[in-house]
Amino acid sequence: MQHHAPPKTPARCPAHRNVPLFGPEFGADPQRHYDQLRRMGPSAPVDIAPDVEVELVTSYDAALSILQNPAWFARDSRLWNALNEGRVPRDSPAVPMMGHRPNALFADGAAHARLRQAITDSLATIEEIRLVRLVQRSADYLVSRFADEPHGRAELMADYAQPLPLLVFSDLFGCPPEIGDHVIAGISGIFEGAPGADEELGGALSDLIALKHLRPGADLTTRLLNHSARLSDEEVLHQLVTLLSGGTLPLAATIGTSTALYLDADWPAGLPVEDAIMRTLWHYAPIANYAAHYPRRDVELGGRTLRAGDPVLISFAGANTDPKLTEHREQLSAKSHLAFGAGPHACPAKDPAFLIAVHAVESLLNRLPDVMMAACLDELGWAPTPWIRSPASLPVRFTPRTVPSATEREVSGARTVPGRSGFPAERPGGSGFPAGRVDLASAPRVTASAPRVSASAPHHGKGLFSRFLAWARGN
Repeated sequence: MQHHAPPKTPARCPAHRNVPLFGPEFGADPQRHYDQLRRMGPSAPVDIAPDVEVELVTSYDAALSILQNPAWFARDSRLWNALNEGRVPRDSPAVPMMGHRPNALFADGAAHARLRQAITDSLATIEEIRLVRLVQRSADYLVSRFADEPHGRAELMADYAQPLPLLVFSDLFGCPPEIGDHVIAGISGIFEGAPGADEELGGALSDLIALKHLRPGADLTTRLLNHSARLSDEEVLHQLVTLLSGGTLPLAATIGTSTALYLDADWPAGLPVEDAIMRTLWHYAPIANYAAHYPRRDVELGGRTLRAGDPVLISFAGANTDPKLTEHREQLSAKSHLAFGAGPHACPAKDPAFLIAVHAVESLLNRLPDVMMAACLDELGWAPTPWIRSPASLPVRFTPRTVPSATEREVSGARTVPGRSGFPAERPGGSGFPAGRVDLASAPRVTASAPRVSASAPHHGKGLFSRFLAWARGN
C-alpha cells in the first residue's frame, strides 16, 4: 500500500452497480459473490445495506495487512465520511453495526489499549474447568427440554445453539435469575428486531452493575468494575454489551455450523469435533464481513484508491477462502484463519469461544448419540445478512430419551466429554445419516437476521435463565 494523491472521483455509472451483500440472493450463495468481487482485485466496492457503500477486502494478504496496520487504518467510525455528510440513511441497518460506540471495538491508540486490557485481564480469570462444566450443564438443560418429545425432532438453532451462549454468558456475568432473564430477553429481542429490546438490555445491565457495586462476586462484571483501568459504569456497560452481542450470535453460528458439518454424510468418520469447528472457522467464518477500518490518509490497494474516511470492511469469509492461499497453505498453521481477526483488535475471547463451541457440540452428540440432520448440509438455508454466516435453521431427528441432569451425571460417574482424540470411528447411526439506568441508544446493536431464540420473556413468568437455574438446583 502506498500514499496516494486524491484522484478525481468518477461518477458512478448506473449500469455498473455495486454488488449487494445482503438479501436472500446473497444469503443463498455468498461464495459466488466473493468470487465475483475477487475478479475486481483485492478489494471492491459493495453495498453492505441499501444506499450504504463500503470497500470490501476479500484478499487474505490485504486483509491481514490492514488488520495489523493501525497507523494507517483507524477503527473510530466518527471518521465515516458518508455518515457525517448525511449520505447514509439514519435508519439503515448498517448504522448500529458500524456507528461509533464507546467500547474497545471502535477505539484506537491509548483509549483502545485501556479498554482492551480491562477485558483481557477479566477474561483471563475464567477457569477452564468451570467453563466446561457450565457449558455441559447448559447443554443438559437445553437438551432436556426437547429430548423426550415423542416425535423425536428439534430445531437446533432455536432450541440449542442460540440459547446456549446466552445461558453461559449470563452466568459468567454473575446475573441473578431476575436480571439474567431480562439480559437474555433483551439480547434475544435485539436479534429479532423487537421494539424496546435495547432499553431492556441496557436497563438489565445497569441493574447488574448497581448490584455488583453492593455485592461484588467472582464474575466478569465485578472484575471489570474493579479493574485498575478504573472504568466508569457506562464504560463497563458498553464492554458487557460488546462481549454479549459480539460473543453470542457468532458463537451460536459456530455451534450450529459445526454440528451440521459433523453430522453431514460427507464428514469423514473418526475426525474429532475440533476439526469440524476449525473447518467452520476457515470456510464458514461466523463473523463474515465486519471490522470497519477508516484510512487515515488516501492509500492505494491493488490499483484502487481507498480514500481517507471511507469505510473499508474486512471480509473474513472472503479472505479465508482466498484461492491464493492454496499457494502457501502448507506454510500456514491451522490457526492462521482470520475468523477471530488479527492485529491489535483480534478477538480477546477466542480461546474461551473455541472451548465453548467444542464442548457444546460434544455435549449435544453425547446426549443424543443417534441424532441426525433432517436435511443435507447443502439444503440448509442461511441467514441473509452480510455480517454473520449462520444457518437459519438446523432441523434434526433422534430417538426420544430422558436426559439426566448434570448432578445425576456426576453422581453416576458418567463421562460427558469424549477424549481429545475424538469420537469412535463408527459414528452413531452409521449410513443412516442423510446426505439509574444508562441509555443504551448508543450501544452496539446486533441487527443481523438470526434464528429466533425459544425463550419466553420474563414478563410472563420466569424467563429462560430463571428456569435454567431452578432446574440446575433440582427445583
